Amino acid sequence: MKQIQLLFVLLPTLLACGAARAQISIDEVKAEPSRVRFQDRLKSTSVDATYFNLARYRAERAAIRKERNYLEIGTNLQGTITSYNDSWIAVSGGDNSIALTASLNLRHVFTKNLFTIETRFNANIGYNRIKVETTNDEGVTTSDGVWFKTQDELFFSTAPGFKLAKNWTYGSTIQFRSQFVNGYKSRTEQTQEGLKSRFMAPGYLDVSLGLTYTSPHPKFPISVNISPIAMSAVFVESKRVRDNSWDGKMGWQAYGLASEVETSKYEGGSSIQINFDRTFGKSGYLRYNTSIYSFYGWITDISQDNRISGYTDYKNAYDKWVEAGSDPKTKPFLQIHPTVRWENTINIRATKFISTTLSFKLYYNRAQNVAVQTQTLLQVGLSYTFKNK
Repeated sequence: MKQIQLLFVLLPTLLACGAARAQISIDEVKAEPSRVRFQDRLKSTSVDATYFNLARYRAERAAIRKERNYLEIGTNLQGTITSYNDSWIAVSGGDNSIALTASLNLRHVFTKNLFTIETRFNANIGYNRIKVETTNDEGVTTSDGVWFKTQDELFFSTAPGFKLAKNWTYGSTIQFRSQFVNGYKSRTEQTQEGLKSRFMAPGYLDVSLGLTYTSPHPKFPISVNISPIAMSAVFVESKRVRDNSWDGKMGWQAYGLASEVETSKYEGGSSIQINFDRTFGKSGYLRYNTSIYSFYGWITDISQDNRISGYTDYKNAYDKWVEAGSDPKTKPFLQIHPTVRWENTINIRATKFISTTLSFKLYYNRAQNVAVQTQTLLQVGLSYTFKNK
């Protein structure tokens, strides 16, 4: 009750008071200046506006391939047709004939750092057709045009190597030779009984390991391969060819096999090969290419007993060995003689598409023939050579 009375006493006093005011004073503060450093801790990266260009990438890859690869392709086609009518033949004589030859040559060289591999492929085939008179069992003579093979060769080689010094490389060489189609004794004996060669009958394989020297002089581009370790093999896979006979020899004897049941022969020894290939003139109107390869199977000779050097003596000893019962321990062996293969080609280019080719080949293999075998060809016709650089 006293509190209420006190409130009524103070209320008039509060109403009589005016508006209340308050004053606050702030002192001045002086702060010491200091340097502030701003640091960019993000790594700046420049952004290029260019993007991946597929055409540019392909162009760069093509330039690299062209630098590492050398490719040369040559083709040649020759043909001769001779035709006479009956009146001309009756008065002056003559014979209608057709001759066709074709060749394909490929050379590829791949180089990367110290590694180099050279690959070659050569194919040659030729046929001619002339009239041949034949007489049947009844005595009737007929004259017919007969096609006959004049040349047939398939050659492949590859030579990988690593550069050893400025002009020296070490590596291996693999060569293979055979033919495409069947070969017969003569035009009138194109039968199974007259068959004397076909694909892989014979086939030759040469493998060598050694050093190669290449001349640095462009005017004397010669290379010499010396292989202390080499292998030479001959294959006669056709039984018909092995069983047929010509020139007084059985087929297996003509190709140097040990017996009629053998299909192949392997010899170990050493080999040497010399290559020379030069083009004369700015336009390349003249090109001369020669290659000499020789193999001597001295390793096989050392391992053989009852060796006989002469073929006649070997044949007589072999016949006596057969009559005596064919004891494997006393079988005579024909001593291996060095083989030589020398090939020469001269190409004269009159125009870009017309050329004259003169080739000469010399081949000596004592196991096949005691005489030297030679072949000479003169060809004029169409030719074209492609080079990538």
